[in-house]
Amino acid sequence: MIRIYGFKNTKEAGVSAAKVIAEAIKSRENPTLGLATGSSPLDLYGALIDMYKNGELSFKNVKTVNLDEYVGLTPDHDQSYRYFMDFNLFSHIDILPENTNVPSGIAEDPKAECERYDRLVESLGGVDVQVIGIGNNGHIAFNEPSDSFTTGTNVVELTESTIDANSRFFAKREDVPTKAISMGIGQIMSAKKILLVANGKGKAEILEKALFGEVTPKVPASILRFAKDVVVFADDAALSVIDEKHPGAVIR
Repeated sequence: MIRIYGFKNTKEAGVSAAKVIAEAIKSRENPTLGLATGSSPLDLYGALIDMYKNGELSFKNVKTVNLDEYVGLTPDHDQSYRYFMDFNLFSHIDILPENTNVPSGIAEDPKAECERYDRLVESLGGVDVQVIGIGNNGHIAFNEPSDSFTTGTNVVELTESTIDANSRFFAKREDVPTKAISMGIGQIMSAKKILLVANGKGKAEILEKALFGEVTPKVPASILRFAKDVVVFADDAALSVIDEKHPGAVIR
């Protein structure tokens, strides 16, 4: 089941998504959150930080697993996803560092690291709430368009379009890693609840294609149509094509 919620701006979308996570944290003894990087969840993380600082929320019993990490980047590299999470969320809340998990981009054996990460997620009892974004080519995590849907954590060869999209974060395009370790689509789909956050006009066409088009591994996010519980939080710009083609589909 997919519910699509529309908001005037990214701030409102982030605050509403944060309330869903806060509810999960408060209602479970030891919740596991699946977290994402990129610009889409920043307002969500900002809202969670505000809740913590206002005394509304504690993360001491929370465990987290991140979706992905670049192969070859050390945790202290300012473009690694470990650094991103520390800078944008973990360092601002009371979560225990040992309860935060990000795949290792510098593992000597990336395949073994994928297997380790699979076992870790399983040992935590799966993910209660999984935050994801959507790439311009429909990828979720770093699961790129392909001929089949991935299952477990895997080493991904990044497409040229993804490298191009991420090059804005690096000094030059040649600095962008060409591989990543990513949780598989099967793992993402097994989460009890999935929060898809999308912002901006640039996501409007692919969001409509994923949520209303053909279910195909050529558009990895389209598989979300078969997930147990998906909630979309997006701003009006990201929903513009859905509003045009599917009147009434968005809850406001």
